Amino acid sequence: MFKRDPRMFTILMIVFVQMLGASMALPILPLFAKREFQMDPVVITLLLSSFFAAQFLAGPYIGRLSDQYGRLPVLIVSQIGTVFSFLMLVFAQSIPMLFASRILDGITGGNIIVAQAYVTDITPRERRTQSLGLIFAAFGLGFTFGPALGGALSAAFGERIPFLIASIAAAATVWLTWRTLDESLTPEQRAAHKTTPTRGKLSIQEVFTNYPLLSILLITLIAQFGLGLLQSTFALYGEEVIFAGRDERTIDLGIGLLLGTVGVGQLFTQLVLLNRLVTRFGDAPMVVIGAFFRAIAMFIYASILTPWMGVPASIMFAMGSGLMMPALQSMVTNTVDDSVRGGALGFYQSSVSLATIFSTAFGGAIYKVNPSMPYWMGGTLALLTMIPAVMLVRWSVQRKVEVPA
Repeated sequence: MFKRDPRMFTILMIVFVQMLGASMALPILPLFAKREFQMDPVVITLLLSSFFAAQFLAGPYIGRLSDQYGRLPVLIVSQIGTVFSFLMLVFAQSIPMLFASRILDGITGGNIIVAQAYVTDITPRERRTQSLGLIFAAFGLGFTFGPALGGALSAAFGERIPFLIASIAAAATVWLTWRTLDESLTPEQRAAHKTTPTRGKLSIQEVFTNYPLLSILLITLIAQFGLGLLQSTFALYGEEVIFAGRDERTIDLGIGLLLGTVGVGQLFTQLVLLNRLVTRFGDAPMVVIGAFFRAIAMFIYASILTPWMGVPASIMFAMGSGLMMPALQSMVTNTVDDSVRGGALGFYQSSVSLATIFSTAFGGAIYKVNPSMPYWMGGTLALLTMIPAVMLVRWSVQRKVEVPA
């Protein structure tokens, strides 16, 4: 694929470096907020949800702006926002500063949306799932090393150092983008989006009358609600349950290693499993299989008795997400005209953010009731997504019959 289009290598490097920096901070931020600012679990999960709230509001506009003004300038500006957001965490002295940092990162956090749109620009329809799978492989590679590195840096040098390193990594992606990536939309395409307001823009009515797209967004909402429950409570759950009784350094490192295991599983899924399974079965069945794997993983987390049980749970969760999410994103772009790909992906990302806003805010409350409850609920929701996923399989089969390849 890199021989066909070397831009793929550059965009994958950008995603990898970005994810490496972001995932270094992932296992540290909730514990940093708890230890340094004595924040309650409910407030901590609200802190996490503030990022997704800002991203939800900004997501469609980021995608639309990239359609109208080009992927490259939007990608660079959004990455600069990430740099400053991590620096704010480094120097934060108050709770409002923590919230301001996460909100800024959410508003400018369209870099992944635009990277995905860029990939769909340069990839033929029939190969988009595999190409988006490579994006998730870059995610997985960054997630493999990032959390473990963040945990190790926090244990050795303090909890603010991972944020500093993350800001440096984000700054590196700005340089990499500026120096090595060219614009994927032609001047004519950008001009068409600017002069035709409806071009590059999907109305709510169009979304609700596009039943396959609506089904995909529904699956995304339910699946991401369960994921948000895990994201918002995992560090706290690791400290209180998985690594109960261990010292802070062991807890930080252990949580980082478990999250790193998720990265290993995701990388294996993208490089070894996804292409073979999609080629044989198609996109829609991947959603069903992925939802099942995620459900089993959440149930294992909920009933965990030893840290070692977290390893198979993390791998299964990664496999489920690695099969499910690239297929959903590819199907999103195939349910609309090419002229509104960025807008469709913006709606997809907003669905992710909307679900995560409420789940992360809600996660702290149910965590206080029982630390394992978010995981039982997340597993149940993953099973529920299989119902609309089966409907997508039917739509996919019908589409192949109506429009032969």
